[in-house]
Amino acid sequence: MEEEGTLDIVIVGAGISGLSTAVGLHRPGHATDILVFLNDIQVLVGCDGVYSVVGKWLGFKTPATTARLAIRGLTHFPLGHGFGKKFFQFYGNGVRSGFIPCDHNTVYWFLTHTSTDIDEETNPEILKEFVLNKIKDLPENIKSVVETTDLDSMVMSRLKYRPPWELLWSNITKDNVCVAGDALHPMTPDIGQGGCSAMEDGVILARCLGEAIKAKHLKSETKEEEEEEDSYKRIEEGLKKYAGERKWRSIDLITTAYTVGLIQQSRGKWMNLFRDRFLSSFLSRMLLKKSHFDCGSLVP
Repeated sequence: MEEEGTLDIVIVGAGISGLSTAVGLHRPGHATDILVFLNDIQVLVGCDGVYSVVGKWLGFKTPATTARLAIRGLTHFPLGHGFGKKFFQFYGNGVRSGFIPCDHNTVYWFLTHTSTDIDEETNPEILKEFVLNKIKDLPENIKSVVETTDLDSMVMSRLKYRPPWELLWSNITKDNVCVAGDALHPMTPDIGQGGCSAMEDGVILARCLGEAIKAKHLKSETKEEEEEEDSYKRIEEGLKKYAGERKWRSIDLITTAYTVGLIQQSRGKWMNLFRDRFLSSFLSRMLLKKSHFDCGSLVP
């Protein structure tokens, strides 16, 4: 499949990180395919999600399961929802909920909780009643979002994350194989950086691989056998550079998300007072800071 001046890169999975890597490499004109499996390849990028087969091959364990469940829904208002561009968030007593307008007519909402009264097999009608009971003290216009949600527009799943210490001794890359996105850093959704960090992975990985490809073009006079060995080494070094850039960022985001979720869903009078009086402004500033990350440009 290799042609002169090209490098075949296979991306397993087509999540956010996979697509952003492919787009990043496509811009300078390098060939990328998003496939499920291919035998003879030069670079393998695992973007195959939380239960990554590529991650398992690299030595990653199955992500840890938290005691929290998340219920998510999407509501459509034909005449408009009237929320503008505001994001509403409510938390305390073991529950955290949020309502985010997607456009003039659609609102995405979520509720995370630690209740043992329901599980992932619970009937959608019971799920809806459960959510309404948990948000019964919220304003009527907020409750109406859940009330008008179609049952088939709701989903519930248990929150998972990769213990940050696992990234300290596990391999993000090995030879010409690496992982990105949820295959690398599954995290709880408490700081809203899961998709954003996957895009960061894609940009940085595309840049590191692009540098390896660029170096290959500069050495076109070498013998074919020497070039193949040299190309393999440059790819390996490029992936190691990517891993070095993403390891501590991933550890930071996973740890922050887990901690923020723990604080926001804490129970108890004194914890609620401490969080609401002293931590609210700090948490807001910290969340904005985590999102303001510069992963650089595709072309250094």
